[in-house]
Amino acid sequence: MAKIVSKSYGDALFDLSLEKSRIDELYEEAKVILEVFKENEELMKFLTHPKISKDEKIAFAENVFKGRVSDDLVGFLVILIKKDRQSEIKNVFDYFIGRVKEYKKIGIVYVTSATELSGEQKDKLIDRLVSTTEYEKFETHYTVDKEILGGMIIRIGDRVVDSSIRTKINSLSKDLYKIQLT
Repeated sequence: MAKIVSKSYGDALFDLSLEKSRIDELYEEAKVILEVFKENEELMKFLTHPKISKDEKIAFAENVFKGRVSDDLVGFLVILIKKDRQSEIKNVFDYFIGRVKEYKKIGIVYVTSATELSGEQKDKLIDRLVSTTEYEKFETHYTVDKEILGGMIIRIGDRVVDSSIRTKINSLSKDLYKIQLT
């Protein structure tokens, strides 16, 4: 149910941003709002508290965000509160941001390597990914995991390319167990 809610409202916000030709502006503002909610759990506790009236929640949201983000997003937050969807605010904005990234052809890539990659290696990797995918830019997240021994694991969405030495050794080990000596 939560995915349906975040998709429905996220799609509505996306359509609004396209309709008003303000996709970049609303995208940046949505990132700010999402960051505010992620950093301040007290905001979510207040907005989801059952003993606080909708009117108080709406007034609170307007006081916090009015003048800091566009009236469109303040109004959108008010709609979420009026429809009792305030517990889904983070999911809705996450979905919207992901949808905008897809629209703008910005991929999210997670790269795991055994050692820290140099700037040149990172640039070559991104160039290779841009040339082999439909994305024009990438938001990259690098991690180091010495247990993979060497190589890399690259994940974009649900696609994974695992060229780590650990995986190759495990695969070779399984193949060796299958060999029957006569």
